[in-house]
Amino acid sequence: MKKRQNVTIKGTKEGLVLHLDDSCSYEELKRELDHKLSANSRTQDERHLTSVKVEIGNRYLTEPQREELKDLIRQKKNFVVDDIESNVITKDEAEQLIAETEVMTVSRIIRSGQVLEVPGDLLLIGDVNPGGTVIAGGNIFIMGTLKGIAHAGCYGNDDSVIAASSMKPSQLRISDCLNSAPDSIHNNEKREMECAYIDDNRQIIVDRLQVLIQLRPNLTRLEGGH
Repeated sequence: MKKRQNVTIKGTKEGLVLHLDDSCSYEELKRELDHKLSANSRTQDERHLTSVKVEIGNRYLTEPQREELKDLIRQKKNFVVDDIESNVITKDEAEQLIAETEVMTVSRIIRSGQVLEVPGDLLLIGDVNPGGTVIAGGNIFIMGTLKGIAHAGCYGNDDSVIAASSMKPSQLRISDCLNSAPDSIHNNEKREMECAYIDDNRQIIVDRLQVLIQLRPNLTRLEGGH
């Protein structure tokens, strides 16, 4: 009977991919990994560094175990560990992921000097006064007047949007793009809800709320799960 392989090595254009079985013991995995890498390293050109990506499947590794595997691989002369990929996430990572994808509803007025920051989407029932600031990792929806600063997609999400019942901001930011409220916004006396988004030229555009249906068709998380 053929012995089960706990370590599978595949060559790619970028380097090597190591797939490590997630059902064997950690010690058994280390022994086989050391043996196979030692054999493989003799066939490599030692003048060039080889990038290594490690896939550990559903196995959970502690930080010391991750470092131990990295050290074991690095000892093979020309191997450089690029990444260790796992299907398992920690409780802290799971809680952070939930926070970044949920909508936080806040009912208050953000006054001058106050800053409200949330990791995901923000639904603010109230106004943002001049000098007030709202910041979100996702989208910002304001059921009131925006006269202060709004920064959506603060972690770098270019698809984030800002919407307000009355759009009169002192400054709009989406991801790393900035709009210091042109006159066209300040002079807008329309009584319809508006939105701001990044266009293809990486400019912040303010338009009717209805344009988001075509521009951001995936903006439906509020309706999901029903």
